[in-house]
Parts: sequence; C-alpha cells; structure tokens
Amino acid sequence: MSAPRFAGASAIVTGGGSGIGAAIGKALVEAGAHVVLGDLDEQAAKAVAAELAGPGTARGVALDVTDAAAVRRLVEEVAAQHGGLDLMFNNAGIFIGGETEQISPAQWNAIIDVNIRGVVHGVTAAYPLMIQQGRGHIVNTASMGGLMAAGLLTGYAMTKHAVVGLSLALRSEAAAHGVAVTAICPAAVDTPILDKGAIGRFHGRDYFLKGQGVRRPLAPDVLARRTLDAVAEGRALLVTPRAAHIAWLIGRLAPGLVQRMSIRFVARQRSMQAARAALPQENP
Repeated sequence: MSAPRFAGASAIVTGGGSGIGAAIGKALVEAGAHVVLGDLDEQAAKAVAAELAGPGTARGVALDVTDAAAVRRLVEEVAAQHGGLDLMFNNAGIFIGGETEQISPAQWNAIIDVNIRGVVHGVTAAYPLMIQQGRGHIVNTASMGGLMAAGLLTGYAMTKHAVVGLSLALRSEAAAHGVAVTAICPAAVDTPILDKGAIGRFHGRDYFLKGQGVRRPLAPDVLARRTLDAVAEGRALLVTPRAAHIAWLIGRLAPGLVQRMSIRFVARQRSMQAARAALPQENP
C-alpha cells in the first residue's frame, strides 16, 4: 500500500475551527499530514482536532490572524517541532453583505484586517521560512467573489480580489525558490458564513442560493478534497464547482455582458429582500 500523499507533511490551517478550515484539516489528517488548526475560537479548534482521525495528527490552538506576531510565533513553533513548515493555509475570513452605504468604517476595517491583513500575516510569517527551506506551499482561501464581482458584496469582493492578486503575484516570485502558491476560489460553500455578516435586509442564503439559482452549496469536504488535489498538482487557481469555472471563463471573454447581468442580479436581489421584509415575522 502506498503512503498517503501528504504523509509527514507539516501544515497550519487558519480559521480551522469550522467550515472550510475544519474540512481542510480533516482531509490533511486523512492524507497523513501533521496539522495545527488555528482559530480565534480556541475551543472550536480543539474540538475539531479531537475528532480527526487518520495516519496524520491534529491539534487546535488559539490564533488571531490580525495579530502578526502571533501568526509568526505559531509558524516558528511548528517549524521547530517538525523541522520545517510544508503547507500554510491562510483560510480565516469573515463576510459582510448588504448595501455599501450601510457598511460602517468599523466593519470596513474588520473585513480588511481579517481577509487581507490576516492573509498577509500568514504570508510574511511562512514565506521567508519556505525560501530558506527551498520548499513549501502557501494556499490562500479567496472566493469566486475574488474573480467576479457582484453588488451587495463590495467589501467581501474587494478583499477576495486582493487575495487573488497577492497569490498570483507571489506565485511568480516564489517559483524560483521552490515555493508554490495556490488561491482557492469556490462558489457558495455550505458553511456558517452564509448565515453571518448580514447588513439591513441582506440574507446570505437567499443571495447565494436562490438569487444565483444554485440548487445546493458546495460541501466543505468536497472543496477540501479538491483543494488538496490542486495543491498536489501545483495549480495556481482552483475555481469550483464546474458551473463557477464556466461563469469565470465567460466573464473573462465578455466582461461587459457579465456586468449587465450583475446589475440585473442586484435588482432582483433587492426585490427579493423587499418581499422577504414584507412577510409576517414569526414570534420568538
């Protein structure tokens, strides 16, 4: 029997206490890696780690990705324990959806701090070490929102575009050092983020599922398996599922058409939100 494809690899996954991060952690452990799940919710990270089983290992730790020194300490600790760091998954992120004029300066700062600076902190901690090693792979969680922008997601789309840009630019530098970089750009994934970050009448599941005609969101475990496939293949971008990949290609060929479709999409969303607001509210 052949060894698991990530046997013995050391990995850090930020935002590992739930959703995509937890699923990536599970897939890595099953593939033989030694994984540290970092999350602002330490108990959630530890609970996920305790449930994972496989040829690999997992542990959960408290980690605030907006704290550059904390991210660096974790990278140095893992590298010292395992003789290096093979995989850095900058996955932690937050979501804000709604009319742009209703987003407060504090909310803008929060999404920039987590979704952009959190990734930057992971890169600045792991990348110099990987250059010294002459090996390593940085994986940044972006989104389809980082490739195709739609209204009512301005803050989120801005940060995810930044993650894609950082990933592709860094990839062209890192290749000479034996370091790979991948950005994952999924469409709607069935995680708690769909139910968070709403401003005003915005409703995440209506937006991503009903509004976009998606029958069901992508399962985190499916995304995790596809992510490890993309890492193993050294791909620059993972755009998934297939419908999202097709939409991205159309957007590259006909950006004007996609922009007109986006304007109509936002109009439909506002109509759906108004209809939802008019419904009788259930008693608590």
